[in-house]
Amino acid sequence: MQKLSLNQSLQQRLSPQQIQFIKLLQIPTFELAARIEEELEINPALEEGMEMDNDVQEQKEEFDEEFDDYKEDEFADYEDRDLDIDSYLHDDYSGYKMQGDGNGGEEEEKEMPIMMVESLTDHLNTQLGFLRLDETKETIGKQIIGSIEADGYIRRPMQAIVNDLAFTQGVYTSIEEVEEVLRAIQTFDPAGIAARDLKECLLLQLDRKSQNEPRIQDAIRIVDEYFDEFSKKHYEKIQKRLGITDEAMKEAISLITKLNPKPGASDDDSNVTQFLMPDFILTNNNGKLEIFLNSKNAPELRVSTSFHEMLETYDKSDKNNKSIKETVTFIKQKLDSAKWFIDAIKQRQQTLLKTMQAIVDYQKEFFLSGDESKLKPMILKDIANEIEMDISTVSRVASSKSVQTEFGLYLLKYFFSEGISTESGEDASSREVKNILKELIENEPKKNPLSDDKLEKYLNEKGYNIARRTVAKYREQLNIPVARLRKQL
Repeated sequence: MQKLSLNQSLQQRLSPQQIQFIKLLQIPTFELAARIEEELEINPALEEGMEMDNDVQEQKEEFDEEFDDYKEDEFADYEDRDLDIDSYLHDDYSGYKMQGDGNGGEEEEKEMPIMMVESLTDHLNTQLGFLRLDETKETIGKQIIGSIEADGYIRRPMQAIVNDLAFTQGVYTSIEEVEEVLRAIQTFDPAGIAARDLKECLLLQLDRKSQNEPRIQDAIRIVDEYFDEFSKKHYEKIQKRLGITDEAMKEAISLITKLNPKPGASDDDSNVTQFLMPDFILTNNNGKLEIFLNSKNAPELRVSTSFHEMLETYDKSDKNNKSIKETVTFIKQKLDSAKWFIDAIKQRQQTLLKTMQAIVDYQKEFFLSGDESKLKPMILKDIANEIEMDISTVSRVASSKSVQTEFGLYLLKYFFSEGISTESGEDASSREVKNILKELIENEPKKNPLSDDKLEKYLNEKGYNIARRTVAKYREQLNIPVARLRKQL
């Protein structure tokens, strides 16, 4: 006997427009131009440029009303079709899931690529555009960038650059103005770029670090005041003049030796290296943080006026003619598709800015100071609640986007971390704990390194409620081997 059963299932479905938005949202900035170019090629109703004026828009709306019947009869399948999300997009943001964000599942972790190949010169010119300089200073900036050598240094005298600008560009300037633009370029990434010698290169990198730490203050003094002695490794003489302890001297020297002496050098001889293209630009105007989208995220697109003119032409024709009806249906499909794409791009811009603004508000102290210790524990859910959007939306933005700040360029996912409770009941960022853990290991007795159990004990004494297995996890994430492998004679 055959049994009959009735099963109910609830499936989440997305409209084609929602799917369009999801795909565009997770595309990195450098891929957006290619995606727009692809859409321009397949849809003749989409054009580059400003949106249509009000007169053309009114004509379109009037004509759309006249053809509502056609749209209902022949365009219904195209407009109303829903797609099963499972057949289209396996939504997995567990690869970027933090503690408190819900169950992650065991699916393979995937992230959108965020790197692009770009020459050092192109990378610096892109950042120059973010300064919004006047025409003269922008020309000076390009001349300076063009004078930077492959290793990141600029060895041409400032007077030579002044002369070049006068003879080749017709721009008459002064050494002072060139140096003013040079100082701005020296804030670009990579840190230390456009230095005139090694000393300046090291100082530029140290200046970007938190000035509140004693070891950084000592390192700056060593490079600035005792560079010759440092070059000759006369460390005892430097230590005596600075009046600091052996441990403080060791920390300062260790910090300096870890800086990059060739900020422009790539891993190969092609002089092409990988740089991030920022999605956001963050500026600090006297304590007021302002966010801008990278201009490549805000293209000018419009619906083709010629397609509206075609509709007007067919409106005067025989509306009962089958071929005319098919042509009108095709035109309306392309017009609607173009409108959908433009709306999805706008929605992408709004979502990006809304998410970034929430992150900046949440981590305001860090963005004002650049001090990593000011970073607060923050998970995807915190931002999702703030902007009243789904966690998956925040995940798509955070996993593939970056922001340019005065302290350097950061991936958005850098600002997210799980919280660890302290004895006082407050939350501490896992990044804060990792920094302390790293410091403990750097200062441990080399002949008798600290085991994970001892590291756990020290952290607990400092007020961090952390288990030994978590200590081991963080140590591994920092690429630090176990105690027995760190032992030195």
